[in-house]
Amino acid sequence: MLTKLENKLHSEIPMTKLIQLHAKAIDDKKLITTAPLEININDKGTGFAGSLSTIVTISAWSACFLKVEELGYKNSMIAIIKSDTAYRAPVRKNIYCETILPSHEQLEVVKEKLELKGSASLKIKSLIIEDEKTCVEFEGIYVIKV
Repeated sequence: MLTKLENKLHSEIPMTKLIQLHAKAIDDKKLITTAPLEININDKGTGFAGSLSTIVTISAWSACFLKVEELGYKNSMIAIIKSDTAYRAPVRKNIYCETILPSHEQLEVVKEKLELKGSASLKIKSLIIEDEKTCVEFEGIYVIKV
């Protein structure tokens, strides 16, 4: 599942290949994505805000995509409609992002709306964490159409 996701990202969103975004792990609660600092660096030797923003946005999109596919919708359109990103601390090591997966209850609401209206939305949170400290906090609202 993660290899398929990564291939999709790298082929359909070429920037993800350039920044070397990798889908590392997934469990019931979170999706883990990573990227090397060395090619996502700024003039201060820390994580470039543009790369960090891309990583949290795409990671949250990926979580939405995986969960919508799990609901049985293979050809959905998913787009971000609103986001908020807070840069809390500089990123000095390789980039590690945790995206919180939607709960079972959230997915039930999404499934019901997709069946009734053909569209729904999901709020998803991603965090870039370094040494147990949140460096970047992101929350995005994604619209899903089937």
